[in-house]
Amino acid sequence: MKPTLLIMAAGMGSRYGGLKQLDPVGPNNETLLEYSIYDAIQAGFGKVVFVIRRDFEDAFKEQVGSKFTDKIDVRYAFQSLEDLPEGFTVPAGRTKPWGTGQAVLAAKDRINEPFCVQNADDFYGAEAYRTIAEGFQSLEGSDSCMVGYRLKNTLSPHGSVSRGVCEITDGYLDEVNERTEIITNAEGTVQFIEDGTATDMTGDEIVSMNFWGFAPEFFQTLEEKFIEFLQAKGGELKSEWYIPDIVTRMMENGETRIRILSSDAQWFGVTYPEDRPAVVEALQKMHDQGTYPSKLWK
Repeated sequence: MKPTLLIMAAGMGSRYGGLKQLDPVGPNNETLLEYSIYDAIQAGFGKVVFVIRRDFEDAFKEQVGSKFTDKIDVRYAFQSLEDLPEGFTVPAGRTKPWGTGQAVLAAKDRINEPFCVQNADDFYGAEAYRTIAEGFQSLEGSDSCMVGYRLKNTLSPHGSVSRGVCEITDGYLDEVNERTEIITNAEGTVQFIEDGTATDMTGDEIVSMNFWGFAPEFFQTLEEKFIEFLQAKGGELKSEWYIPDIVTRMMENGETRIRILSSDAQWFGVTYPEDRPAVVEALQKMHDQGTYPSKLWK
């Protein structure tokens, strides 16, 4: 059974400004997520599901989805604040959806096979899709997997980044430590800042870039966990339900193991406006070198 790629594209880029998902960066005006689709197709994926918002559905389908509907099965799911289990309501004053956990859950009726979850505005590289496709074949029972990247291959020279630093034992994830301010200082040393204190890092730490692999049974678990989350924090105006938090709780309860599939590939994304020229240059170089054809879609 061919795996499915689930792309979370409902969010706006607060630091970048605007709808990053539709920002052209390739030499033929390709968006970053188009490279994800191309690489997934080459790795044997059979379907892509975009989780988007209703308010930009038409623009998204026209500018992105229409480019490859003849290459892969394309489906859409919609994340909304009001999409809650029976018995729950949106608290007065809340304006944003409930996080990446809800984004994935929105696609439950579109997926019945192993699936990979990723962000829309990140470039993961062809190796990641091949790696996770192979990883699906060796998963056991309720196990899941994740492609992890070396921290030094995920940094921006234009400001701090947030990364989930993985603790790993015998190839399986123990926990993810969220570092919300990671920088490269003037001497070139990678550091994370916490409570005003800088702590050196090697740069070789394995970090999560939200590139997860799950069995379809994961949706049932998500439905149960979403109810638990809403019972605990559903009355809060800014609480969010994130995939790393869900997975960590599942590991603590002995409900799953996360196999780490490490990658030495260069990840990149447009975290800041200043990142964009370097991304454009890197993609042009990959086209020139033959990593990608002159045009992704013909």
